[in-house]
Amino acid sequence: MDTQQKLIDLLHDFDTAMLVTRGDHGALYARPMAVAQVEEDGQIWFVTDRNSGKIADLMLDPETVVTMQGSSKFVSLTGTAQAVDDRAKLDELWNEAWKVWFPEGKASDSIVLLRIEPSSGEYWDNSGLTGVKYLLKAGKAYLQGNRPETDASTNASVSL
Repeated sequence: MDTQQKLIDLLHDFDTAMLVTRGDHGALYARPMAVAQVEEDGQIWFVTDRNSGKIADLMLDPETVVTMQGSSKFVSLTGTAQAVDDRAKLDELWNEAWKVWFPEGKASDSIVLLRIEPSSGEYWDNSGLTGVKYLLKAGKAYLQGNRPETDASTNASVSL
C-alpha cells in the first residue's frame, strides 16, 4: 500500500483543520482554519489575516502541526509554514464565504495566504470497509485479551 498517497487522499476529505503554532515563551496555540486547498504533494493552503497571532507565532518559529478529525478519519501533519503574498493564487482559491472574516473581500490588504509544507504525517482511518475490518480485529483481540493489530490501511506514519 502506498501510505504517502493514502495520507494525501485523506487530506482531501477535510474542509477544516486545527493549526498549531508555537508562540513566544514556547507556548502552543491551536486554531481552527478553513482548508483552502490541498495540493497533490500534500501541501495545504489557508487564508488568514497577516496581522493575526498565528502569523506572529510563525515568524518566530515556522514549524507547525496541522490536525484534522472526522468521525472515523484522523490526520496529523508536521511541517513548516510560510506566509505567501500571491494575488493570482488568492484569486484561484477565493471562497465567497471568507467575506465573514474579510468584509472587503479578496481585495483586502490584510489577507495573506498561508502555505504548509508537510515533512511527515500520520493517519488513522477507520472508515468504510477498513473500519469494519478493524472492528472485527478489535473484537477478536478483546475476546483474546490482546490489543488489535493495525496495518497500513488503518494507521501509518509517513514521510513527505
